Amino acid sequence: MKAAIIILSDPKSGSEEALGRVFNGLAAAYDFKQQGDEVTVRFQGTGTRWIGELGKADHPAHDLFEQVKDTVAGVSCGCADVFGANEEVEKSGFDFIKDNPIPGTTGLASLRQLATDGYTVLTF
Repeated sequence: MKAAIIILSDPKSGSEEALGRVFNGLAAAYDFKQQGDEVTVRFQGTGTRWIGELGKADHPAHDLFEQVKDTVAGVSCGCADVFGANEEVEKSGFDFIKDNPIPGTTGLASLRQLATDGYTVLTF
């Protein structure tokens, strides 16, 4: 089984829903990982802002994030540009994903490529 977890929720919304979505996305990655499945986590859209938040030791999802950090493929570059997450992504050491060269952007992460590669794409 191959699963791609796409985190789109916005930590700046301050809502319980946003926290619930990122937590459940990371929990799904943990579940797939524990079962020995192939799993990749990607942050796109306003979800690129989570990189700075999840690295904080006092964040409620920090411990779970640490458990699945090795499954994070990276962060959509063009989305990080638009939503002001570049600095935090650079500090984190995660890669910028640019495999969908949308004109007028620095490139986004491709969902089509994941589907082509046989991943079930789950969005949170």
